[in-house]
Amino acid sequence: MGLMDGKVALIFGVANKNSIAWGITRRLHEEGATIGLSYAGEIMEKRVFPLAQEINCDFVEPCDVTSDEQLDALFAKAKERFGKIDTLVHCVAFANREDLGGRFVDISREGFKMALDISAYSLVAMAKRAAPLMTDGGSIMSLTYYAAEKVMPKYHVMAVAKAALETITRYLANDLGPQGIRVNAISAGPIKTLAAAGVPGFRLMLKYSEKAAPLRRLVSQEEVGDTALYLASNLSRSVTGEVIHVDAGFNILGLTATEDELGGLVE
Repeated sequence: MGLMDGKVALIFGVANKNSIAWGITRRLHEEGATIGLSYAGEIMEKRVFPLAQEINCDFVEPCDVTSDEQLDALFAKAKERFGKIDTLVHCVAFANREDLGGRFVDISREGFKMALDISAYSLVAMAKRAAPLMTDGGSIMSLTYYAAEKVMPKYHVMAVAKAALETITRYLANDLGPQGIRVNAISAGPIKTLAAAGVPGFRLMLKYSEKAAPLRRLVSQEEVGDTALYLASNLSRSVTGEVIHVDAGFNILGLTATEDELGGLVE
């Protein structure tokens, strides 16, 4: 028996085979979950449908997460198709490239609104519609990043969006807890994904994380998938409102320079 036998997972944000959302999807599927997928835009359609076929997923729906009408329609289809939802996975984030590089003070008003709407408020909008379908309780999770806690170069408006996402996680956990619905976030270390490629200087971020993290390596989508499985399953039945770091330990560091870089000052 799998940890997710009899469970339905609705997953937003699969972009291609390298996306974290796909790593989560595969892991939940391997443990017996029935999967529903949602993607954004026609460009993603050509990438997502072949992946859905790999796991025999026949619920693959487009959705603009900034549209209440499209969200209403998607969750209505999910109710009709599955009857219930046990797990909701939010892997959705977007910001204009010009609001990621340059100076933080130059973030545009419209770019700020868009990044927060797509990357953070959408979790509230999804949770509102998913909760009535979680008749036996459930698990909601999202993806965040360490830039929500500490300054990371050129992450800028997305860092604000991720900080909002983490706060939303705690408030939703408190709000939905009486219904047996748990809400958590996974703070993953940098992984080569389509979304990450849009962050200026990301390759340098990868190299430095691998060098500085206590485990001296990067994390994989499979490892994030394992944590998502834990959060989706009964193994985490008393865990809610948490941000769980899966980053090879990078977040524990106060000083990220290595001993060699410090010139032997570290004893």
